[in-house]
Amino acid sequence: MNVRATPAALMPALHPVSLRVNTYLINLDRAPLRRFRMERLLAGFGLAYERVAAVDGAAISLPHPGFDEASYLRRHGRRPNPFEIGCYLSHVECARRFLASNGEFALILEDDLDFDDDLPELLEAALRHRAHWDILRLSTVNSGRKHRVEPLTASRSLAIALTREKGSGAYLINRKAAGWIAGALLPMRLPYDLAFDLEFDDGLRACFVDPLPVSQRADPCSQIQAGLSAYRLGHRRPWSVLPFRAAAEIRRFVARFGRLAAWRLRISPASMGRRSKREGRDDCLPAQSRPNAVRRLP
Repeated sequence: MNVRATPAALMPALHPVSLRVNTYLINLDRAPLRRFRMERLLAGFGLAYERVAAVDGAAISLPHPGFDEASYLRRHGRRPNPFEIGCYLSHVECARRFLASNGEFALILEDDLDFDDDLPELLEAALRHRAHWDILRLSTVNSGRKHRVEPLTASRSLAIALTREKGSGAYLINRKAAGWIAGALLPMRLPYDLAFDLEFDDGLRACFVDPLPVSQRADPCSQIQAGLSAYRLGHRRPWSVLPFRAAAEIRRFVARFGRLAAWRLRISPASMGRRSKREGRDDCLPAQSRPNAVRRLP
């Protein structure tokens, strides 16, 4: 819990979920209005947070040790965008701070978001289902289908996306995912939201919440998107980009469809082991005492 960075006015109204979730708010020093707006929103939920001063792209010069320009060109096919690099390194810094703490989970937030009213209750429900995810995404800027797999609350479910989803405005991670972000994702070779959408390559499990509780379109004046066309190469884009993207899409579909199918059929090794043990115990009980016995009746 990062209480030390939370305004004093928030302290008496802390929500219990703050005891288990470290919340990190990424915010540029030159964007105080965004910070003030987010501070009021988080205070309304009773969520303690720690502000992480965003790496300002305006101050970045290349080459940079945290950025692999050659790999970025081969995979993404664009000129380096210093604001994109700053965003990437800011998310990595959040993961590092979380790993340096004793926290169990981290909520990473950018500063241009809107929240639904049930956010704290949703976070509590997500922690009860923590065995199913390493990364739980609460926002996206895409509209691809989310395949529901497990209820979280009366109105929201865990879901799996089979296609690429951009945007990294709000997400929950555990310590395994934080280690991956602070380690395997360096140096930067893709924009952050594309890089952490490839979690399956390193054996991590990502889920979405559906419907999404966080909107990443609260502020249309994105400092990363402004002037984005200046970084595109057009017909001069390297030939390697399309094969890389196609291979990533295939790997994503295969990995996530496998998880989705296992979830639907309940045939994962872990669930099969638990089921076998449970059924073994059930065989020793009278029918009227067995868990869910009534549900098995026709």
